[in-house]
Amino acid sequence: MSLSTEPVAQAAAPAPPVDRTMEAVVAELRELRNASLAARRRSSNPLKLPSRKSLNAIVEGLSTVLFPNRLGSRQLAHESIDYYVGHTLDDSCRDLVEQVALELQFVGEQTDPRAGGRKAEELVRDFARGLPQIRRLLEADILAAYEGDPAARSIDEVLACYPGITAIIHYRLAHALHELGLPLIARMIAEIAHSATGIDIHPGAQIGSSFFIDHGTGVVIGETAVLGERVRLYHGVTLGAKRFTVDESGVLVKGTARHPIVEDDVVIYAGATILGRVTIGRGSIIGGNVWLTHSIPPGSQISQAALRVEVFDDGSGI
Repeated sequence: MSLSTEPVAQAAAPAPPVDRTMEAVVAELRELRNASLAARRRSSNPLKLPSRKSLNAIVEGLSTVLFPNRLGSRQLAHESIDYYVGHTLDDSCRDLVEQVALELQFVGEQTDPRAGGRKAEELVRDFARGLPQIRRLLEADILAAYEGDPAARSIDEVLACYPGITAIIHYRLAHALHELGLPLIARMIAEIAHSATGIDIHPGAQIGSSFFIDHGTGVVIGETAVLGERVRLYHGVTLGAKRFTVDESGVLVKGTARHPIVEDDVVIYAGATILGRVTIGRGSIIGGNVWLTHSIPPGSQISQAALRVEVFDDGSGI
C-alpha cells in the first residue's frame, strides 16, 4: 500500500461573523451631527474653523520673532538674527493669513475667497506692524516679574520659565488680534495658554504695562476687565462677573461691561475674588481669599476679618 503524495485539500475556514457595532455607531453619530447642523441652520458641509494646532505653531514662531536670542534656535548667530527674524516672521504671517481667512469665511464676513484672502492679508499686515509695541509691553511685563519676585535670578529666567509670562505673551498677541476684529482666533490663542499654564485671560480684557502674575495657576480675568499699569496678581485670583443680564426672553445679553476695573499699582493676593463692574482704587492692596463685590477708594487695604480667639473655662460663655 503506497501513500499518495497528492496534497490533501483543506476545508475552507468559516468567515468570522461581521461586527456591525462600528457601523451602527458611525450611523448614529451621523444622525446626531446632521440634526445639530439642521438646528443651527448649517449645511451638511459646514465651513471649517481655524486650526488650533496651526495657531499654536504660529504663536511659537511669533514668540521667537519677539525674543530670538532667548526663544529662538540655539545655533542662531548674532550676525544672522535679522535674517532669522525676517524669515520666521514671514512664515508665521503667511500661516496666520490662512487662519484669518478661515475665520472671515466662518463668520460670514467674506463669502468670496479672493476678497477674503485680501482682507486677511490686510489684517495680518496691521497685526505685524504692532509687534514692536507688543515687544515693548512684554519687556515691561518681564521686568515687573523680575523686580517683583525675590526668587527670580535673572530676566532670562523669567522669560524662559515663568508661566505668567507665557500667558501674558499669548494674551498680548491675542488681544491685538481681538482688537483687529478676530475674536475667534484670539480666543483660541488665549485658550492654548490657558491649557498650558492654568491662567485664563480673555483676549478682550484691557491690561496695562508692567503686568505681573506670580505663580499664576487659577488666575481668571474676564472679557471686560480693565487693568491699569503695574498691577500684580497672585495665583487663584478671579476678576469675574457678579451676575449675568438676560433679556425679556431669558437669553444672556452679550458684551455688557460686567468685570472689575483695577486701577494702577494694585496688588491682589492669592485666592481673592473680585466680582462685578466695581473699581479697585489706585494703590490698593487686596488680601488673600478676600471676596469683594463693591468698589473701594484709592489706597485701600482689604483683608479678611481678624481671627478671634477666646478661651472658655468650664463652659463659661457657652
